[in-house]
Amino acid sequence: MNDVLKKISEVGILPVVVLDDAKDAKDLAKALIEGGLPCAEVTFRTAAAEKSIRVISEAYPEMLVGAGTVLSVDQVKKAVAAGAKFIVSPGFDEEVVKYCLDNNISVTPGVCTPSDVQKGYKMGLDVLKFFPAEPSGGLSMIKAIAAPYTMMKFIPTGGINENNMEDYLKYDRILAIGGSWMVKSSLVKNGEFEKIKEMSKTAVARVKEIRG
Repeated sequence: MNDVLKKISEVGILPVVVLDDAKDAKDLAKALIEGGLPCAEVTFRTAAAEKSIRVISEAYPEMLVGAGTVLSVDQVKKAVAAGAKFIVSPGFDEEVVKYCLDNNISVTPGVCTPSDVQKGYKMGLDVLKFFPAEPSGGLSMIKAIAAPYTMMKFIPTGGINENNMEDYLKYDRILAIGGSWMVKSSLVKNGEFEKIKEMSKTAVARVKEIRG
């Protein structure tokens, strides 16, 4: 496991961020850091993603900022050039994974079937994103898939919130959970960064309580 994934494991939560305007990036990063979540997956679903990653990485170089919803090698290159320290994909694209591995870029592709996990195993990965978590069967599905792959850990994302996070985090094959409840787009758009900070603090405290 690489250092990036170790750090994400220590935090226990990977905030999944959608930024429509890069002007919000710096304030959001500050709120997350002060809330105890010094990491973020900025999704490439918007035109502002690349610039947002650059703003965060320059303003807070200590923050572990990565790019999510990465669908191509071209996007990987843009994200890394902007300062992304890791790459997350919703599905398993072997070309994207190979490029990242060849260039020492931390990559976590999405999986939801044993065949996907097998691909990850063959390519030498030991952490995979389970997505979309809840619609794909949730924790029971992860446990079923994980059983034959004893070396693999997962970052479930999709439908995870403060109400079901405990179930996931209690399972020792969960590296961390991906979630957006503390960084909802509405909070960001309305400039409610103080609320984001407080919700982050609550989430971090909950992780510590669950993990003991």
